Amino acid sequence: MTRRWRMALLAVAGVAAALVLATVIGVYWLLQPDRFTATLQAQARAAGLELHLASPAHPTLFPRPALELEGITLNEQGASMPILLAARGRLALPWRTLFGGPTAIARLEIDAPRVDLDALQAWLAGLPAADAAHPPQIPRIDTGILISRASLVRGNDILLQNLALETGQLNPGKPLSLDLTGRDASNDLVQLRLLATPRTSGAGMQFENIVLHLSHGAGMAADLRGSARWHGAADASANLAGQLDSADSGRYDVTLRLAPANAHDPLLLALKLDGPANHVDLRVPPLQLASWWSQLGNGGSAALTMPPGQGHVDADRLDVGSISVEGLSVDIGKDIPAAAATAATAPATSP
Repeated sequence: MTRRWRMALLAVAGVAAALVLATVIGVYWLLQPDRFTATLQAQARAAGLELHLASPAHPTLFPRPALELEGITLNEQGASMPILLAARGRLALPWRTLFGGPTAIARLEIDAPRVDLDALQAWLAGLPAADAAHPPQIPRIDTGILISRASLVRGNDILLQNLALETGQLNPGKPLSLDLTGRDASNDLVQLRLLATPRTSGAGMQFENIVLHLSHGAGMAADLRGSARWHGAADASANLAGQLDSADSGRYDVTLRLAPANAHDPLLLALKLDGPANHVDLRVPPLQLASWWSQLGNGGSAALTMPPGQGHVDADRLDVGSISVEGLSVDIGKDIPAAAATAATAPATSP
């Protein structure tokens, strides 16, 4: 090889090395930890949340650009009880986002999160009414979400543990899959499988072609199909129908309908269950029911009250833990509690 060729090759190699070095420096500049940490915290504040990290997010380049998050704490603004605590997380970003393309997430991974149900419900109950000018939109996540070693708690009580959740891509108009497994407080296996097609419209989010499978231990499995939509806060609706199989009492037809809140009524869930031994026809406000259940679990000297809602339950036999009841018939109320926004002006109702 002549000296001229050697010099040419060295020049090309030098230029290539300079380009690689410039690219690495440029990408690290684009992944400024402080900038992305501030962006994440601003997005949390927009949702009424506070995001704290044990240290600023730090970038990695391989196998793809990503932000590593350590010591994650997420709570409602002004609240002391965290909604979520997690040891670490990883936010993978597509190259197009780094170079000025549309904001997108390639993959979200969270390790060992702890979610407090009471804190989560308090935040959801305090969300403002839907804003028609800024409806919720479906974020784009190219390759899905992975959550491992999670737990769902209420105070110091563990409701579900060893939770693992994984989704496929989250992209409007494309089929979405979600798989969740975990163990309840009795160590029974809980499994959920969801298939749906998410869509974004001017009014918010829609989920079409829902196929839902839920099983609990070896004694219960439910299969439901339908659709749902969410326009923000308590403006949500859903229609699901299918079957529930119980190892103890046979097969039941199930219908679930969720009606959105309005100026006079809260979010309402209508449940109908018909089978060989039990018949249930209930309309309950799920947010108020969750609050009632939480207060029931806290104990204290407060008088025991009936759960909010209305409807009728007939059960030949009902087993709850070590308690067994036969020939149970219950009528619940006649009035649904007023929505929070109208509770102050609504007339009192008799129990």
